[in-house]
Amino acid sequence: MNTNTTLSAPTLDIGIGGMTCASCVARVEKALKKVPGVQDASVNLATESARIVYLPDAQMEARLRRAVRDAGYEPRTPAQGEAALAASPWAGFGPVALGLLLCAPLVLPMAGDLFGRHWMLPAWLQFALATPVQFILGARFYKAGWHAARALTGNMDLLVAIGTTAGWALSVWLWLSAAPGTMPHLYFEASAVVVTLVLLGKWLEARAKRQATAAIRALQALRPEVAHLIAPDGGAAATGRPEQGTTTDVPVAEVLVGDRIVVLPGERFPVDGTLLQGRTQVDESMLTGEPLPVAKDADSRLTGGSINGEGRVVMRVDAVGGETVLAHIIRLVEDAQAAKAPIQRLVDQVSSVFVPVVLALALVTLLGWLWAGAPFEAAVINAVAVLVIACPCALGLATPAAIMAGTGVAAKHGILIKDAQALELAHKVNIVAFDKTGTLTVGRPRLTELAVAGGTMEAALLAAAASLQSGSEHPLARAVVAAAQARGMAVEAPDDVRAVPGRGSEGEVRGRSYRIGSLRWLQELGVDFGALAARAAALQAQGATVSAMAEKISVQAPGDRYVLRALMAFGDEPKPGARQALALLRARGIRTVMISGDNRGAAHAMGARLGLAPGDVMAEVLPGDKAARVLELKQGGHTVAMVGDGVNDAPALAAADVGLAMGNGTDVAMHAAGITLMRGDVALVAAAFDISDRTVAKIRQNLFWAFAYNAAGIPLAAFGYLNPMLAGAAMALSSVSVISNALLLKRWTPRAVDGAASPPVTPAARPV
Repeated sequence: MNTNTTLSAPTLDIGIGGMTCASCVARVEKALKKVPGVQDASVNLATESARIVYLPDAQMEARLRRAVRDAGYEPRTPAQGEAALAASPWAGFGPVALGLLLCAPLVLPMAGDLFGRHWMLPAWLQFALATPVQFILGARFYKAGWHAARALTGNMDLLVAIGTTAGWALSVWLWLSAAPGTMPHLYFEASAVVVTLVLLGKWLEARAKRQATAAIRALQALRPEVAHLIAPDGGAAATGRPEQGTTTDVPVAEVLVGDRIVVLPGERFPVDGTLLQGRTQVDESMLTGEPLPVAKDADSRLTGGSINGEGRVVMRVDAVGGETVLAHIIRLVEDAQAAKAPIQRLVDQVSSVFVPVVLALALVTLLGWLWAGAPFEAAVINAVAVLVIACPCALGLATPAAIMAGTGVAAKHGILIKDAQALELAHKVNIVAFDKTGTLTVGRPRLTELAVAGGTMEAALLAAAASLQSGSEHPLARAVVAAAQARGMAVEAPDDVRAVPGRGSEGEVRGRSYRIGSLRWLQELGVDFGALAARAAALQAQGATVSAMAEKISVQAPGDRYVLRALMAFGDEPKPGARQALALLRARGIRTVMISGDNRGAAHAMGARLGLAPGDVMAEVLPGDKAARVLELKQGGHTVAMVGDGVNDAPALAAADVGLAMGNGTDVAMHAAGITLMRGDVALVAAAFDISDRTVAKIRQNLFWAFAYNAAGIPLAAFGYLNPMLAGAAMALSSVSVISNALLLKRWTPRAVDGAASPPVTPAARPV
C-alpha cells in the first residue's frame, strides 16, 4: 500500500486479489465506500488495485483491508503486487495444464466423430476425469461466487459456478437414472472444458496484464540499489562513515541530501543532484524520450535513473526517495493507470445490473425450451451456454487496459499523462494556446543592445542593472547579468529590492535608486523617453523585447520622479522545429495561439517567424491575465489546451481544459498541468494529442467488442446455436482480444516534425 498526502485529503492505494470482472469492481467499490470516513473509492480491474480518498484516521488502513476481505477478496501489500508484476510469463499455468490434461480424454471422442468413429468413455471414467476439474481446479469459482451471493450481488465466478455445476449435475443425474446396460449422452466434457477454458482465459489475461504494466516496471528498474558515497568531513569518528576522500558502497535508501557521490562510466545516477566534478554525456532517454546523449559539466542538473556516459563524475545529492524526478514520473504514471476515465461510468452502470439480467435470461431460456417441448437436458445445456458466454470480463477490462497501454507508451516517449480525464479530453482539443518564452522560444534571451541616454556611462549602467537583477530568475534579468559578467564587471548585491509582478523590479545599488521593467510600466510612472522613444519603437518593430531603466532623482515637489537612463533590447530564438510543430497541429485542424507579455511589435515579429497569423498572437498580456485569456478562448464551446513552463503559467494551465507543462520548466507548472512533456520539444504537444486520439479509439473499440460479444453470443446460446464449450471459448477469447487490442498501442511512436517517425527508445538500444 502507498499513502499519498494531498492538499485536500490523504489517499491510499490497495492491491486487491481475486477480482474477475466488472461486477467485482462495482462490489469492491461499494464495500469500500461504506467504510466510515471514506470520501471516494475507485477500483481498477486491469491493475487490480483501489485508490481511496479518506478523512485522516489512524485505523483507516486496517478498516479498508477488512472491508476488502469481507467482500470476498484479498487485500495485497505492495510487495505482493510487485511480485505478481514480476512473475514469470508461465506463472499460474500449472492448474491450466492439469485441466487440459484431464479434459483431453473427454474431448477425444468428439474428434473421432469427424472420422465416423463413435468412441465413448465409460460413464465412471468421465465422472472421474471431470469431477477434479469441476471441484478442485474450479474451487476458486465457488469461493468467489459464494461471497457474491452472500452479498446479494453477482459476478463472473457466480455465472461459471452455476453453469458448470448444472452441466455436471445433469450428467450425474442422467448417468444414475439410466437403465442398466444403456449409455446416455453425458455432458461431463462440457462442464470440465468450460472450467478449463475459463482458467486458460484468466491466465492469458494475467499474462497480457503484465505486458500492459511493463512501463511501470521499466521505470522502477531504473533505480540503482547502491551508491558510491564519498565520506563527509569529520571522518569515521564523527559520522560512523569512512574517512574523507574515501568511497564506500551504501544502499541508495541511506543517501542523504547534501552527500557527495561518485558515479562511474556506464552507471545510472542513483538520485537527483548537481554535477560537482568532471564532464560527461548523459543518456536520459528513458526519462525524456530523447535518444541523443546530453552534455553535462559543472553545475549541471543530474537526474536519477539516467545513464552516465564516458566520464567519472562527482555529484552533490539534491533530492532522494519520493522527491526525485524519477519517483515523480512513476507516481504520475501509476496515478494515470489507476484512474478511471469518464467513459467508464457507462461500464459501471451496466455492470451493476448485468449479472442479475443474465441469470434472468438463463432462466427464460430454460423455461422457453421446456415450453417448446425440448428435452430437459437440452434446455439445461442451452441455459448453461447463456450463463457461460455472458461473463462480463471483457467489459471490465476494456477501458483500463487501453489506459494502461496508452499512458505506458506515452511515458516511454517522454509524455507523462497525469490522469485519465486529461487523456480523454485531449483528443477533443481544437485550440492550443502557447506561452512564448521557454515554450516556443529557447528561453535564453541575450542582451543585444544597450542604448543609453545622453551623458550616461554605459558600463556603469550595465553594472548597476546587473546588480539590481542579480537575484531574479527572470530570463531577461539573467541575460543582463550574463552580459555584465561577460565584460568582467563586478555584480554586487542590491539593497531593498522589490519585484513588481508582470512589470519589473526596483531597488538600490550603491545608494542610487533604480527601476527596470517594461516600457509600459515606466510610461505609467511618468518617465519621459525623449530622444530614445524613436529608438524603442524601431527596436520593437525589429522584433526585439525592449526594457527600460530609470533612476530616481531628488526634487522638491511631492512624490518620486524618475528619469530614463537606458533602453535594453533582448533577442530570443524560436526553438528548433517549433514552426513545423505548430504547422503539424494546424494540419490536425487545431488553431494555435501564442500568449506573450512582450510588446506588440516583438510578439508579432516572433509570431511571424513561427508561422502564426496576426490574429493568433496575444501581446502585452500580464502573467495574471493569462488565465483570463484562456477562458476567453474557451467561449463558444471550444476545448482549449494551454502549454507553458513557468510559475506564472500555472493559473492558465489550471484554467484550460487540458494543461501541458514543459518538463524543463517549474514544478508548479507541472503540478497544475494534466500532461507533462519531459523535454522541451514542441512536437510532443501534437504527439500527446495523437496518443490521446489513439487511446480513446482503443477504448471505444474495446467497449464495442465487449458489448458485441454479449449482444451476439447470448441470443445464439439461448436459441441453441452455441454449446457450453464454444461459449466458454468465446468468453475467454473476448477478454484476451480486448487486452491484445489495447496492447497494439505499445507500437505507437510520435511523429517527428519533419514527417519521419521518431524511433522508439528501448533499454537495449541505449548506449552506455
